[in-house]
Amino acid sequence: MAAGVPCIEVRNLTMAYGSRVIQRDLDFTVRRGDVFIIMGGSGCGKSTLLRHLIGLMRPARGDVCYDGQSFWAAEPETRQKILRRFGVLYQSGALWSSMTLAENVALPLGEYTDLTPAEIRDLVSYKLALVGLAGFEEFYPSEISGGMRKRAGLARAMALDPEVLFFDEPSAGLDPISSRRLDDLILELRDSLGATVVVVTHELASIFAIGSDSVFLDAEAMTMLATGDPKRLAKDASHPTVRRFLTRGEWQGEVSHGA
Repeated sequence: MAAGVPCIEVRNLTMAYGSRVIQRDLDFTVRRGDVFIIMGGSGCGKSTLLRHLIGLMRPARGDVCYDGQSFWAAEPETRQKILRRFGVLYQSGALWSSMTLAENVALPLGEYTDLTPAEIRDLVSYKLALVGLAGFEEFYPSEISGGMRKRAGLARAMALDPEVLFFDEPSAGLDPISSRRLDDLILELRDSLGATVVVVTHELASIFAIGSDSVFLDAEAMTMLATGDPKRLAKDASHPTVRRFLTRGEWQGEVSHGA
């Protein structure tokens, strides 16, 4: 499907834990080929929204549609087909510590494909090479750096050639150089694989480096305050909370200078 057309549509979505509403009335669209940022301050529901998008939580109200098809109204078999199109990189990397990197990446291939062991080995080596980990197949997660674990998690997320990649705080725990390398890798993979990317983050450097569209969630208002290109929102957002969030480096600099 061509870039720029709707891939994910969130319609009138309310998220809640029991009677406690987290966010209400969310309406936004993720276009194919976008790097879409879910942003906002701590506790606003960013990761909760991600769990709704990947089918781990049912909305209290509203719906999530993929290519125009409702996820929650679909039959279980159809939902599974939709989920097979996703790759997810969790904040911790979520690698199995008792498995080598090759075994971690091979796990979904052995579970969901009919490939031979030799074909799986070749594909695993290719996926690890894509993220700069050629030659690390037999290393365990404890034997590599945090940035390398994130990249290994990304290789596993890409194992089944997903159409949509989801990232939960990919830069968490990384130094600025490793974080920038991961941002560059996300853009390279988006371009080479033609994937749509959805990223939960509050890191300004990543938001501006990779984001082409976004939604801003606010904990106090319990709803979205803005949607659009983060660079444009930093200049033109009408809501002061959004502007403060996206220009907080400049704002802090002004405070320090004034002090």
